[in-house]
Amino acid sequence: MTTKIFQKLFSFFLLLAMISAMANAEELSLDYYKYSCPGVEDIAKRITEQYISNVPGFAPGLLRMVFHDCFVRGCDASVLIDPTESNNQTEKTALPNVTLRGYEVINAIKSALEKQCPGVVSCADILALSSRDAIRTINGPFWEVPLGRKDGKISLASDADTLLPSPFFNFSSLKENFASLGLTTKDLVVLLGSHTIGQGHCFVFQSRLYNFSGRGDTDPSLSPSYAAFLKTKCTPNPNDTQSVVPLDRITPRVFDENYYVMVSQNKGLFHSDAALLTNAETKSYIYQQIKTKRSTFAQDFSASMSKMIKLGVLTGNQGEVRKTCGVVNA
Repeated sequence: MTTKIFQKLFSFFLLLAMISAMANAEELSLDYYKYSCPGVEDIAKRITEQYISNVPGFAPGLLRMVFHDCFVRGCDASVLIDPTESNNQTEKTALPNVTLRGYEVINAIKSALEKQCPGVVSCADILALSSRDAIRTINGPFWEVPLGRKDGKISLASDADTLLPSPFFNFSSLKENFASLGLTTKDLVVLLGSHTIGQGHCFVFQSRLYNFSGRGDTDPSLSPSYAAFLKTKCTPNPNDTQSVVPLDRITPRVFDENYYVMVSQNKGLFHSDAALLTNAETKSYIYQQIKTKRSTFAQDFSASMSKMIKLGVLTGNQGEVRKTCGVVNA
């Protein structure tokens, strides 16, 4: 089979998958649990707020978790499945996911809902709700979360390693990755704006500081003064998986435009952050948000999140409602 024929077939099947996913998304509803579990949103919101009041870092953690879930097999809570003897390489074990946090929040909500209405609310819906409520709790933007997702039964580390956008991506790779899911260039720059909160692990961008081109050099696209600062926080030790720095050093716990300020000053932590300055559309968006003090960022973020949490959803009999979020039903 020639490469050209393969690419055409791949595009065709991708189009079919996107059409199917869009149809499934239309089955979601804001009042899906109106009669079967009327308190679901209140319970999810209350427990999410309780956890974040004690550990603010769960807010960016839950947002990152839903992102990593939806980009792999759709928003089906496959990222929550624990490894087992028969499958010891679930998405949880993939390198991009080993630093995810917030599982305890999801499990606590699931436990409460199983007492209230057993076997009714999916883990996928819980994750979608909790990630929204987490951001709202820190005074970030709000978006509606239509419900009715079912949980997937397949979770493979290889999928996460292959399908998640890499922090090492250039702009072309980022655009291709997002476009494969039906997300636009604007969605890309808006969703990367979530880096306005949270932390980056040093080992992820360490090569930009100490060995960018294999000659012990620093990435020339990184601000020299910022690189010097980062070297005081991050060692060259490749086995250091604990050291972290804020993604947005200016206001690390505030959902604002300062991530874009950092990027504009060549202070984005990841290569994928810096890549936003290499495209005219994303660069224009960055400077617009800086100039107007995020005049449209909250609204744009809500719109892009509303699209993302509908990616590849399972509905009806396509999935299940797990009894425990980390375990596929027997």
